[in-house]
Amino acid sequence: MSEQDKAFFQQTPDPSHAEKLVVPSAGWLPLFVCLGGLLFALVLFIAGIATEAGLVIILAIMLFPCALISLFGLMAIAPNDSRVLLLFGEYKGTVKESGFFWVNPFFSKRKVSLRVRNFETGSSSTPEQKDAAGTVVKAKSRTASRPSKVNDRDGNPIEISSVVVWKVTDTAEALFEVDDYEHFVEVQSEAALRSLATRYPYDSEDHEISLRGSTDVICDKLREDIQERLTKAGVTVLEARISHLAYAPEIAAAMLQRQQAGAVVAARTKIVDGAVGMVDMALEHLKRDNIVELDPQQRATLVSNLLVVLCSDRHTQPVVQTGS
Repeated sequence: MSEQDKAFFQQTPDPSHAEKLVVPSAGWLPLFVCLGGLLFALVLFIAGIATEAGLVIILAIMLFPCALISLFGLMAIAPNDSRVLLLFGEYKGTVKESGFFWVNPFFSKRKVSLRVRNFETGSSSTPEQKDAAGTVVKAKSRTASRPSKVNDRDGNPIEISSVVVWKVTDTAEALFEVDDYEHFVEVQSEAALRSLATRYPYDSEDHEISLRGSTDVICDKLREDIQERLTKAGVTVLEARISHLAYAPEIAAAMLQRQQAGAVVAARTKIVDGAVGMVDMALEHLKRDNIVELDPQQRATLVSNLLVVLCSDRHTQPVVQTGS
């Protein structure tokens, strides 16, 4: 990530959007009070009509909507869930405790899940669709993941995708700093993955960091890059892992041949090193134990024959000399 991008994503958030935790009162007592108020208003209304007491009827008419409106202040919050409270557009606080509560009935209560979520880059989600009556006609769905095609540091086209595990930790920033925090997480994760893939080679022979050879380092770097981009969204990235990594189909065959050639060269190099060591050991053994005296030409012939036998990829066929 460039320095300019880091400066943008690490801007100091608006203090008015800082999360404020509130602990509302329990909802059981207000529930019984509101239900009792509704029942009492109904009794007053009937009594007022029976006694033709206009003041009692007016009191009953005023009490009934007050009790009914107060019921809208009740809310039940499940574990790992939260409610963001707004009063006519002004942020009043966030309730993260689970339970049954009562708040100002004029608060608008927006639900924000605090559960751990994950998704795979390259997939897209479609929101649920409702008809005019508000009935859900098409549920929310997510398309299958497709690996992103990008060039690595050496210019080789590769396919890459990752799995990102995240959760909301600041509900105020998640709602007020970005338009749709779920879509924001998906887009920024995809952008961070593409940026990371262009900074490192797919594979490396010099023991430098590579996408294929340094999986743990790359995953940690990916998580840090995504977290930097999501700082303003009130989201914490718990884990980011490469789920798919391969050369693009148009160069996959050529790269496979190159890898095979490199493996053959490495194997032959090890064989030659071992053969030279064995020849040297054989000559030293013959000399140390005075088994046979060899002139320079015989030594050269012996070395040549041993190297042919040890380095050949096929079984050698010996030729036995029977004459003098």
